[in-house]
Amino acid sequence: MSAIQKIFKYQIWHLFSLVILILAATLYLSNKPAILDGVLWGVNTTTWFYLAMATPIIHQIYVWLVWRFELHLRAFSNKLGTKQAFNIYAIGFSFLFISRLITILFLAISSKNTLHLNPLIAYIIVALITPLVIYLFYSVKKYFTIERAYGIDHFDKNYNEPYVKKGIFKYSNNGMYVFGLLILYLPGLLLLSESALLVALFNHVYIWVHYYFTERPDMVVIYGNAP
Repeated sequence: MSAIQKIFKYQIWHLFSLVILILAATLYLSNKPAILDGVLWGVNTTTWFYLAMATPIIHQIYVWLVWRFELHLRAFSNKLGTKQAFNIYAIGFSFLFISRLITILFLAISSKNTLHLNPLIAYIIVALITPLVIYLFYSVKKYFTIERAYGIDHFDKNYNEPYVKKGIFKYSNNGMYVFGLLILYLPGLLLLSESALLVALFNHVYIWVHYYFTERPDMVVIYGNAP
């Protein structure tokens, strides 16, 4: 198999899954158009919705391309060196990751009070989610490391650390995906925005598409196995 074939391996399934998720979200909206009522800074909620949907798509395509070109061709570290290539990539990763939360927050503000749920129930859910999110980020920083979360193992060919089984990772091999993305539900719950919750759910499901069709196959190449 050529390097280019390896780069695109399983990505037809990524595309297929993404199309299904977008169609599902569109179908949901067609049955509940009122959740897109509202405006923020002169921009209507529909625009904020599609911007918030586009952000994780751009993020995950960015990660796929950088990871695969680096893993199979050393396309960036050969030109820039491992450290500089990773640092530049990490800046883009950080910007896009934070943008996921920011665009959902703007969407929630634009469409606040469109979720017909008792605020007390929403706030109780927030109180349950928040400690899990905090514990996840604590566990990543202390045990997993931010660099590994970003994908340093795709850049540093000598990187070969064992799987982490401490902190929140004692309870889930994929703690970042199970618990980390819960943070994206907070704006929709706090502001009672149904469309923001829909996008948060899209993010949460779509990250597993990334895991199964990009990250897990890469882990098999790098480590010889994957959880």
